[in-house]
Amino acid sequence: MKKDKIYFASDFHLGSPNIEESHQREKLIVSWLNKIEQDAIAIYLLGDIFDFWFEYKKVIPKGFVRLLGKLAALADNGVQIHLFGGNHDLWMRDYLEKEIGITIHHKPTIIEVEKKKIFIGHGDGLGKGDHLYKFTRKIFASKTCQWIFARLHPNLAISLAHAWSKRSRKNHEAPFISQKEEKLFGYCKEQQKIRPNDYYIFGHRHIPLELKIDEQATYFNLGDWVTHNTYAILKNGVLQLKKYQK
Repeated sequence: MKKDKIYFASDFHLGSPNIEESHQREKLIVSWLNKIEQDAIAIYLLGDIFDFWFEYKKVIPKGFVRLLGKLAALADNGVQIHLFGGNHDLWMRDYLEKEIGITIHHKPTIIEVEKKKIFIGHGDGLGKGDHLYKFTRKIFASKTCQWIFARLHPNLAISLAHAWSKRSRKNHEAPFISQKEEKLFGYCKEQQKIRPNDYYIFGHRHIPLELKIDEQATYFNLGDWVTHNTYAILKNGVLQLKKYQK
């Protein structure tokens, strides 16, 4: 089969809320990856793949062996894999790059493929308002904060991190009300005035969305794999939102 598709997914939140449910979700995600590997040129994972991730100098979080093994196999077979840090896994360093060959992104970026300009990122901290979160994120992203956290024993540190992650999810899973109330949609409209793109793709909101910005551009939110099992696929310059069912 011809490899002619690019896939986008986000918000797996592996590790949450418990090992049993996380394993079920992970197996479903691997099943999806098994299905798309036959025609995937590239896969973009737009953040919060892990409910928490932190790389000590010689320690990484337990678990996720099914997903990491599958991603390694895909990369070994020539599939480009891009992984964006989200608000739950912003502390990724170079382990996955060195071990698997994944390209790690810490900021939103614009790619040009199939004659389309695509603005992609996790989506947290973008748009107007949410000042407390933006301030907190700057602290967490600082090298000083990471150095202090690394001094904690992993058993304590990871337990604290999962408690914080649970609280963070509740704060950023508000239901869709209207386009006007969607901060990411408003952000896309402002960006479109500055530097036009064809597509804007984000995660973070946990709600599958496809909203027209203007005659040229469309905003997509990828939803999540906690509830929706949704992803996007780009072929011949056309982006579509899909739901995976085994």
